[in-house]
Amino acid sequence: MKKLLIAISIAGLLLGCASADTQKLKMRDDIDVKKTESVQFGHRLVGNVEFAHYNRHGELVETRRYTNIVTNTGKACTASRINGAGGEATFTHVAIGTGTTAESATQTALISEITTGGGARAAASVSRVTTSQTNDTAQWIITYNFTATFAVTESGIFNASTAGCMLARKVFSAINVVSGDSIQVTWRVQVQ
Repeated sequence: MKKLLIAISIAGLLLGCASADTQKLKMRDDIDVKKTESVQFGHRLVGNVEFAHYNRHGELVETRRYTNIVTNTGKACTASRINGAGGEATFTHVAIGTGTTAESATQTALISEITTGGGARAAASVSRVTTSQTNDTAQWIITYNFTATFAVTESGIFNASTAGCMLARKVFSAINVVSGDSIQVTWRVQVQ
């Protein structure tokens, strides 16, 4: 009886009769094709930010490097920049702040942006650099020269001098600065 069922199943396959097993196999093939397509055509933005803290004598106090998140609005604004459909401006500004709320993809601004004492948002020096492929990484470099005391704990990339779209944000343990200190901030976002 068992041999007869096997023979009937094999005959059904050879004759093109679709059994539940062959439908499952076909569905698996479709899924594998979709996975291959997403690997071939999918891209993501991968960012990191570096901080170099200098004291008032120009001596390097410390350096730090972190990975960051790209926000949901940052993704939407980036999609607009690709084809111009939304009209968003280019990302040219970097801001720092004193907020300590953990970063989240849903955030649209820093929690407590610094606007005085040499720590106000400003246009960065922007360029493209090579990480894996030629010019695959956007880079922003800015130096803040402080005239007041702050515990700097957050930073973000924006497309305007006020408000605007926040591309990325990072929260970190405090970099304590006093008047005369400076922080050089270097953001990089690679298209992978």
